[in-house]
Amino acid sequence: MPDTAELVKEKLDIAEFIRGYVVLSSAGKNLKGLCPFHKEKTPSFIVSPERDSWHCFGCNIGGDVIAFLMRYENLEFLEALRILAEKAGVEMRGRAPEERQYGVLYEINHAACEFFRNALAAETAVGGVARNYLDERGLKQEIINEFEIGFAPNASDALSRHLSKAGFKIQDVERAGLVFKTERGTFWDRFRGRIMFPLHNHFGKVVGFTGRVLPHEDPESGEGPSNAKAVSAETTLAKYVNSPETPLFSKSKLLFGYWKSKSAIREAKAAVMVEGQMDFLMSYQDGVKNVIATSGTALTSDHLKQLKRSADTIIIAFDTDEAGQAATERVIDLAGAADFTVKIVNQKSLGKEAMKDPADIVKESPGTMAQLVAAAEPAMRHYFDRYLVPLFAVRNVEVNQDMASIKRSVRMVLSKIKLLASPVEQAHWVREVGSVTGVSEPHLFAELEALRNQKKENAALHELQSVPDETIFSRRDLIAQRLCSLGIADTALRAEIVNQTSFFHAPYARLLAALFQDEGKGAPPELATLADLVRLRSSFEMTDPKAMKEEAGELIRTLKREFYRDQQGVVRRAIQRAEKEGDETRLAESLREFDRIAKEIYNA
Repeated sequence: MPDTAELVKEKLDIAEFIRGYVVLSSAGKNLKGLCPFHKEKTPSFIVSPERDSWHCFGCNIGGDVIAFLMRYENLEFLEALRILAEKAGVEMRGRAPEERQYGVLYEINHAACEFFRNALAAETAVGGVARNYLDERGLKQEIINEFEIGFAPNASDALSRHLSKAGFKIQDVERAGLVFKTERGTFWDRFRGRIMFPLHNHFGKVVGFTGRVLPHEDPESGEGPSNAKAVSAETTLAKYVNSPETPLFSKSKLLFGYWKSKSAIREAKAAVMVEGQMDFLMSYQDGVKNVIATSGTALTSDHLKQLKRSADTIIIAFDTDEAGQAATERVIDLAGAADFTVKIVNQKSLGKEAMKDPADIVKESPGTMAQLVAAAEPAMRHYFDRYLVPLFAVRNVEVNQDMASIKRSVRMVLSKIKLLASPVEQAHWVREVGSVTGVSEPHLFAELEALRNQKKENAALHELQSVPDETIFSRRDLIAQRLCSLGIADTALRAEIVNQTSFFHAPYARLLAALFQDEGKGAPPELATLADLVRLRSSFEMTDPKAMKEEAGELIRTLKREFYRDQQGVVRRAIQRAEKEGDETRLAESLREFDRIAKEIYNA
């Protein structure tokens, strides 16, 4: 009997499903469109309804409908399967081992969330202290309920005992990141004496937690051994503790609150980015619904890829302390490189004294946060204010006395402009630099070009602009794939292509026979993926027989040259060995062979 995954794939039309994410057009039996996983102008993304699969020839990635949803929404297997099963009307009864290992972790995190919520609501002294803290921060009860905020009792094993009684294995609880093993071999709760903020995935399921230490509560004062070495320093001293990386939780992919705010972000085409959970919750409470939080984690390309599907603008509202300002600059650079329009909330725009963070702003002045967001300024102004205005605000500055500082400041701002993805935006800000500094635009563009030529590539920009490359093919591999595809597209070319079998790598030589015998049904299992790849690629081939014949001829000549060059490399190494060993006979033979191959390359 087919398993759940196979039933789901049978029920769903892969083309119709992917149409919900990608604009597809006809390409013979297949469909093509712009790849949703990397930037491109010419379609390289193919969907094959016949084979229930998709493949991108720019990324070299592909798979079935489950793989597509996993990659597009950054989901785990079970999560994607459950969503698709519901869409297909398939009931998930018997679960495979891979499904069960995720399923139990979801169940454990849900049970832990309920435990923490009950602990916060309990009529106990410490529960009252936790509730008072949230009240003092200005958080309303409806927000506490909506986001399932709780409290972790200050005891070494309160949660682990509760989960054990509920029937969960301690090893699974450890896998979920909720306990850790001490040097004595016992298990301690990771979160103790902390306000608990559940971390939800994009579909609202709890996958982890952030715990904030409760003021006046010492997490080491609970039950358990007095030996301090038994407790992780991370969990006893840190103000905030996050769940570790687990099969469900990856901090580089999850943005706090996105599950709640993604609709508002999509509607506004803009995301307000804050740092902490309280910043998010207070902003959300104050009516700023299109907000997300990095939760103390450095912004990553995965975060930006998620946001790019819903928004084209990021409005930064980080803390005003030095750490917050450093984080602000990093986000400006990364988001600008990813072609977002980036703005910054400027508290001074309303003439108010700077407060440390958005949570403070909302508490002290409800309604102000929305006004600040509406009045957000272009992020590049941050660099102007920091590096240029102090030097050029006074027009009679003694330029000659501090030319080194001026050059450093101008180059700093230009280096930030260089990171912007849009040439139009770059040109605009270069003009602005000229307006502030009095330096002519041609000189500024010359300086910008010099910076571009420097080999100081921004690592984060490189990560954002790189294309995923899961399968690396050699030049001969790509030529062989193209020839196979041409043979599929035009049967008249097959005989000539098959005649070149001796020049193909072994797998492709076998593939030729498999593809052009009984329509590829004879392809052995180990070549099935490769066969699917070249069949999909055939959708891109032109329909003009003459043009295809000319291309096939050129590809065959190139294939032969590549084949002989590979042979030439082998012979070159033989010549070097013969010279080193003083073997004149072998040297003479190798030189003759080298000349023969050189002639073959010339004649190819």
